[in-house]
Amino acid sequence: MDRAVTPRGAAIVIATATIAITVASGLVMTVIDRENYPSLGSGLWWAVQTTTTVGYGDHVPTTAAGRLLAALVMLFGIGFLAVITAAITSTFVARSSLQADGLGAEAPTADQIRELDQRLERIEAALAGSSRGERTPLDSASSSGPES
Repeated sequence: MDRAVTPRGAAIVIATATIAITVASGLVMTVIDRENYPSLGSGLWWAVQTTTTVGYGDHVPTTAAGRLLAALVMLFGIGFLAVITAAITSTFVARSSLQADGLGAEAPTADQIRELDQRLERIEAALAGSSRGERTPLDSASSSGPES
């Protein structure tokens, strides 16, 4: 998990976990259900199908031990990868949030919002007055400047 701090590291962790689960379960299946999985190749083929949730059905465990292993591979394989993926994703989201905070983008304070609200009220009042032909503070500010 410590390697999963970059996208490349995350991919390595996920790939390693997937490969380890697949190979280990294929090996164990050839040991505990030798009748249905006589070779390492058939056990690995079953493990790949089960881990990836494809499940073609051409290799199905029939013994109790084989079915128990199949259930464990399904639960641990898919569940483990989902948890790993969620943990890595939350790391990226947290890092992105920290980076956004570090860019100086501060949330506005209540005083800043009140000040903006007052400025907007003054602008709205000036616009309303100018539409009625009244002289507004904006007009007097512009007329006090130098004339050309």
